[in-house]
Amino acid sequence: MPPPPETRLPSSQETTVRNILEWLSMARGRSGSEDADQLHRQILLLRETPLPCDQRIRILDLFYGQAARIANAEVRSLQDVTLPIPRKLRQRLRVVQDLLATLTQDYFNTLAELFDPLATGAPKSPHNSLRRAIYAIAWQVRIANLIAAPTPVGLWQQLHAAFRTARRLQLDEIAGPHGSASIRRLYINIILTAIAHPSSFTAMELEFIAEYVAKCPSPVDLTDDPLIDSDGIFWMDPEKDVPAHALVRRIPGPETRALYFSCAAIAAQALQHRQELLEGTPAELLGLPSFADTHTGPGVLLRLSQLWGHPAKRRFPRRRQSYRASLCPGLDKLWQLIKSPTAPGELSEWMVTNESPDGYALMHMAGHTDHLRVGDIVALQAIDEDPEAYSPWNICIIRWAISENPEHIELGLQMLAPRATAVEVANPAAAISRKVAALMLPAMPPMREIPSLVVPTGVISELTHRVVVLFDNTNLSIRELNPVQLHEQSSAIEIFSVAPDDTG
Repeated sequence: MPPPPETRLPSSQETTVRNILEWLSMARGRSGSEDADQLHRQILLLRETPLPCDQRIRILDLFYGQAARIANAEVRSLQDVTLPIPRKLRQRLRVVQDLLATLTQDYFNTLAELFDPLATGAPKSPHNSLRRAIYAIAWQVRIANLIAAPTPVGLWQQLHAAFRTARRLQLDEIAGPHGSASIRRLYINIILTAIAHPSSFTAMELEFIAEYVAKCPSPVDLTDDPLIDSDGIFWMDPEKDVPAHALVRRIPGPETRALYFSCAAIAAQALQHRQELLEGTPAELLGLPSFADTHTGPGVLLRLSQLWGHPAKRRFPRRRQSYRASLCPGLDKLWQLIKSPTAPGELSEWMVTNESPDGYALMHMAGHTDHLRVGDIVALQAIDEDPEAYSPWNICIIRWAISENPEHIELGLQMLAPRATAVEVANPAAAISRKVAALMLPAMPPMREIPSLVVPTGVISELTHRVVVLFDNTNLSIRELNPVQLHEQSSAIEIFSVAPDDTG
């Protein structure tokens, strides 16, 4: 029996495909992200060209390689951005996000025959198409997290749909090329980064978290059956455009077909990794990213263990507010402010939108925000309409930051103390002992039973036995204090509770 005649495309379609392949040939070997707009136009051109499904997938896979190059280049460029990001950068990232969204949808479109009861065939590589759609979604989530922007509308529903389809086709546990992660593992990794409150970490910390969940075996199982025996229980509604909810904060409705999972095991794993790092085991031997060896790495792992294993309920209701306040950012500027309150230096102006005994939510109004970093210490003072009135400077830590456009940034602050004392600290055990600016926070039962010391990250450690603190209020005084417990650690500051040194 003679072979079937080869299907030939109309000349116009052949010309379009030839032009697309020529562009891809010229793009081979590029390393930057400058041609994201060109690639997006080529994908839209392919979308408008009628082609057999197999041929369309082959070209989409070529586009995918270029999209991976562009997305990875942009992720690398976002490590040190400040918020809100510049308009030009946001416009460039919008093009990249649109490119990835189009690629995601086109991979989904190649799976349409799977849901068509009249279809005579099915795509030859649904596993590959689903994996690449999920990777394109993961890049969109990652970029949004790095610039503290909301994830694009509908993205979580697309992710849930991709996993649901893989599960229905029994493709979710098949390893990827060269033994790489399965679709189930990719799905869980994206969800784990999402429930770790990305807006509460810096860009470098977010990249560490993404690498951590990708490198470490994640002992997380998904089940349709409710779980109730652990603190770290989360659930997802595949029909909703959100990643997951902590069970202690929200319970699914009776009609919800939820997926449940426990993070207790991975939270314990993060805590164990932290302990091994503090005992001197190198990150490489533990199979961890190199960031784990930095002074901040163990602190991030501690926060992950708490966020995954012990998600907290909201302790106090929020009260809506609408009053202006001044913000003084950073330990150095705050130290100068306390030393010279009549010369506060350059401050920014904010609108307090809600508050509770725990802290505040703020919206930026005026002034520079270049020095704001999640995890840094700040001081907040209400602007009183009466110029003779005095409002105290409340000492806070930046818990989260959200920026939806180049002119907009919102902050969440946690209250630390209603006042602080500017001091200087020296670590006698350091190789080069020098004085550094620090703050002493008063005891605030029941939050803190004893005073706390705020220092730049890396000045002292949990193994430090004694520090020398210089007070210079009305009279100079020197005290020797012992760091008792590390309460807070970020890339900017650390907060230790301290007690008098009685060793003599």
